[in-house]
Amino acid sequence: MAFEGLTERLQKAMEKLRRKPKVTEADLRETMREIRLALLEADVNFAVVKDFVKKVREQAAGTEVLKGLNPAQQIVKIVNDQLTELMGEEAVPLNKAAHIPTVIMMVGLQGAGKTTTAGKLALRLKNENHARPLFIAADVYRPAAIPQLQQVAAQIDVPVFEKGTDEDPVEIVRQGMEVAKQNHNDYVIIDTAGRLQIDEQLMDELANIKELVHPDEILLVIDAMTGQNAVNTAQGFDDKLDITGVVLTKLDGDTRGGAAMSIRAVTGKPIKFVGEGEKMEDLDVFHPDRMASRILGMGDMMTLIEKAQKNFDEEQARETMDKMRENTFDYNDFLAQMDQVTKMGPLENILKMMPGMANNPALKNVNLDPKQFAHIRAIVLSMTPEERENPDLMNPSRRRRLAAGSGRPIVEVNRMIKQFNQMRKMMKQVTNGNMSGMQNLFGGQMPGGKMGQMAMNRMARKMKKDKAKRIKKLRKLRKKH
Repeated sequence: MAFEGLTERLQKAMEKLRRKPKVTEADLRETMREIRLALLEADVNFAVVKDFVKKVREQAAGTEVLKGLNPAQQIVKIVNDQLTELMGEEAVPLNKAAHIPTVIMMVGLQGAGKTTTAGKLALRLKNENHARPLFIAADVYRPAAIPQLQQVAAQIDVPVFEKGTDEDPVEIVRQGMEVAKQNHNDYVIIDTAGRLQIDEQLMDELANIKELVHPDEILLVIDAMTGQNAVNTAQGFDDKLDITGVVLTKLDGDTRGGAAMSIRAVTGKPIKFVGEGEKMEDLDVFHPDRMASRILGMGDMMTLIEKAQKNFDEEQARETMDKMRENTFDYNDFLAQMDQVTKMGPLENILKMMPGMANNPALKNVNLDPKQFAHIRAIVLSMTPEERENPDLMNPSRRRRLAAGSGRPIVEVNRMIKQFNQMRKMMKQVTNGNMSGMQNLFGGQMPGGKMGQMAMNRMARKMKKDKAKRIKKLRKLRKKH
C-alpha cells in the first residue's frame, strides 16, 4: 500500500505514547513533531501538515485528555478523526442524472491510467447498477489511445463510439451522444485526451466538450506516485473545469501517498475512487475513515468483509466452515478456497487490512510471492482424487511422486503439506471458538497486540454465536418434522 512508510512512522510514534504510564506536555510535543515529520516525508502538502498538526495539538492538549484515562488511546483517536476529516470524512457517491444518460467525463494527464480507469468504472457500473454504458473515444492525439480503449472495452463487453483520429474531438462527442440516446445507454463515459503537462490547447478542448454535454461528473484521474505534482495537477484542472471528483490510481505502487491526503484539503473536491491493482475489478470506493484506519495500522475490516462478500460463494463458505469444524477439510476445499482468496487481490494487501497487520513483523517473515500459489496448485493437481480427499494418505513415497509430477523440490512438497496440516488444525480451533491456534501461528502474539487480539476474539465469539444459532434452527426443524 502507498502509506507503508507513513504507517510505520505513525505506529512507532503512537507506540511510544502507549508505553508511557503518564503522558506529559513534553511527550505530546515530541509526538506532534514525529507526526509532522512523518506527514512531510509522505509528501503531504506543507500547509496541510501545518493545519493538521495544529488541530491535533489543540484537541490533545486539553487537561481532560492528558490527565484522563488512557491518554495515549485518546490521542490515537484524535489523530484518526483528524485524518478522516482531512481526507473528506465520508465516501462521496457518483452523481447521477435525472434522465439517462448520465455523462461521465474522464480527464487527466498522460500516463495516469485514464483509459484503464474508464474501463474499471464501466465494469463497476455494470456489476452494481446493471448499467448499459457506452464509451466515447475522444482522444485523437495519442496514437494508441483508441485501440487501447477498444481493447479495454472488449474485456468487459462495452461498446465504443469512435470516428478515428481525423475528426474534431468535440464533434466526436456530439455524434457519440446522439448514438447513446438512440441506443438508450444509461451511462456515457468520455475518454478525453491527456498531455504530459497542462496546456491551454488541452484545456480549451476539454472546456468545449464540457460546454457541449454538461457532464454530471468530471473525474480527474491522478497517478498517486506523482506526489506533490498530483496536488498541482488537481488544482490546475479544477481551476479550468471545476472537476467534481478525483480517482487516485497506482495506490498500491511504491509511493509515499501524500497526494491522497492533500487533494481534498487543497481543492475541496472529493476522492471518489482508488485503483489498487491492474485487474478490471481493482477499483474501490474511497472511504476516508477506512483509509485513516489503514494509515494508522488499525486495519480495514469493512473493506475486507466487502471484498470477501463480493468474491466468496456464501453456500460454499458455509460448507467449508462446517468441514473445518468437523476436520474433514481436504485438498479440494483448499484449492477452491485458494482460488477465491486470489480473486480478492494480492495476499499481502488482504493481510494488511487485518487490525495491526500493516508493518507487523510476523507478516514480514511470510513469503508472499504470487508464484507460490501456482506452485501449490501444481502440487495439489499432481495428487490422485483419493489423495485430495484424504490428506492423511501422504506418506514419503507419495510425496516423492508429487514432487516429480509437479516439478517442485521434495522440500517444497513437504513444506506445503506441513502448512496445510497446521492450517487445518488451526482453523478447527478457530471455528470452535478457541483462539490459541491463531496465537501459535503468530508465535504466541496476536496481530496488532491488544487491538488485534480483541478483533480476533470478537470474530471467535461471533462464530460461536452463529454455531449456536444453527444448532437451535436445526432443533426447531427436527421438532416440526
